[in-house]
Amino acid sequence: MSIDVNNESGEEIDEQAILDIARYALGRMRIHPLSELSVIVVDAGAMEQLHLQWMDLPGPTDVMSFPMDELRPPAKEEEEAPQGLLGDIVLCPEVAKRQGEQAPTQHSMDEELHLLTVHGVLHLLGYDHEEPSEKAEMFGLQKAIVDGWRAERGLTGPSPAPTTT
Repeated sequence: MSIDVNNESGEEIDEQAILDIARYALGRMRIHPLSELSVIVVDAGAMEQLHLQWMDLPGPTDVMSFPMDELRPPAKEEEEAPQGLLGDIVLCPEVAKRQGEQAPTQHSMDEELHLLTVHGVLHLLGYDHEEPSEKAEMFGLQKAIVDGWRAERGLTGPSPAPTTT
């Protein structure tokens, strides 16, 4: 799996953990091991520009996903996933920090960035949360992936509750 993490935010983040959780999520979703993903970490100003340009919404947001080849997980266990370019995930640590602090189960900026990375991966794979049933599926899968990754790393305590909408 080729995953690039590019921190342009000026914030100190755990780039290795973002890389690890992205790789874990793609593995869990059975994405071809030669697929490519880019994660870009930006400041609030850059995120606000992207949010306005692409979503026509003011203010910075936590995560945005820009799919390229529209890859999807294989429908059946025995099917092989196609190889390709997944796309870009853009994260904003400033928003992640605020969300982590305001979450019902307060957590760190890095924990929020882990959650948002998985959220971004799922969006690249075609998952959405516009409808209640879609939200239940996507957020359930997101929780399972984050919990599995945390367990594999020996992290204890509750995983962060979804804060993104």
